[in-house]
Amino acid sequence: MLDRYGRNITYLRLSVTELCNLRCRYCMPEDGVCKKPHEDMLTEEEIVLAVETAAELGVNKLRITGGEPLVKKNIVSICERSAAVPGIREVCVTTNGVLLPTLAKPLREAGVRRLNISLDTLDAEKYRYITRLGSLDDALRGIETALDADYEKIKLNAVLVGGFNDDEIAPLAELTRRWPVDLRFIELMPMLDSPAFGPEAFIPCERVLQTLPELKREEDDGGVAKLYRLPGAQGRIGLISPLSSHFCRECNRIRLTADGKLKPCLHGKAEFPIKGLDRDAMREQFRAAMLAKPEWHGELSFSSHSQAGRGMNTIGG
Repeated sequence: MLDRYGRNITYLRLSVTELCNLRCRYCMPEDGVCKKPHEDMLTEEEIVLAVETAAELGVNKLRITGGEPLVKKNIVSICERSAAVPGIREVCVTTNGVLLPTLAKPLREAGVRRLNISLDTLDAEKYRYITRLGSLDDALRGIETALDADYEKIKLNAVLVGGFNDDEIAPLAELTRRWPVDLRFIELMPMLDSPAFGPEAFIPCERVLQTLPELKREEDDGGVAKLYRLPGAQGRIGLISPLSSHFCRECNRIRLTADGKLKPCLHGKAEFPIKGLDRDAMREQFRAAMLAKPEWHGELSFSSHSQAGRGMNTIGG
C-alpha cells in the first residue's frame, strides 16, 4: 500500500514483548519495565491476525522485535505461524543473542531467515556496563551458535556511542573478516531512554569512514544502511544515520507495539490501537496508520529528542 508520499509500505516491525533479560542503557530503565497486565498485551492469535492483515495490504517482510523477543515463551510458535502467512516472504528476528544457544536452530526451523544481533563492544567490562547485567561470552556464544544454524543472513548491530565504543570501530569492523556477517553501525538516537548520554555521545556515522579509510562503497540492497566492505572481508559494513542523514524518503516500514498500537513513525506520537479488533476493523486501522506516516521525523539531536512518547523497549527495537 502506498502512503501519502508515494512510499510503498512493505515492512512490518512487530514487537512481541516489552520485557528483556538485559538493561541496555540506551533502551531500558535500570530496574526494568513495569510488567503490564497480560490482558493488555497482544495475544498470539492477535499477533498472527495482525500479520495476516498487514500482508493483505502488501507487507511482505516481517521483523520480530522486543524488548527481547526470545524471552517470549511462545516465540517459536509466533515465528512459525507468521512465516506461513501468505504474502510474507521474509521473517527476521532482532535479538541480543544471549538465548540463541538454545533457540537459534528452532527459530531457523520455524522459518526465520535472518537475524540481527546487538553487539556494541568486544570488551567484557564495557559490555557489562552498557547492558548493566549481560555477559559478552554469552553474546558471542549466541552469535557462534547462530552461524552454525544456517541462516541466510546474520547482521550485527553496534550503536555508536561517543566516549564508549568509538575506539572500537576497527575491531568491530574486523568481525566481517572473521565471520560471514554484516556489521552495522547505528547512530545513537535521543530517545526517552537516553537522558544519561551527553552531547558527546551523539556522533555521526561519518566517524566510521574517517576511522576506516580503506572501506569501499558497495551497491545498496534496498535497506536503510549505506553499505561498504573492507578489503577481503566476508561481510559488509553498514552505516545507519537517522540523525546526520535521515532516510525518511525511503522508509517503507510501520511498527506494531507489544500492547497493540500501530506507530506510523518510530519518532512520532501518533498511535493506532488494534487490540481487540476483528479483521475488518484492524485492516482499517492499518490503512489509517500507513496513510498517517509523516514525510520525515523532524530534527533529532541531543537538544531535540524523539517525539515518540515511549521508551525504545516499549516501541520495538
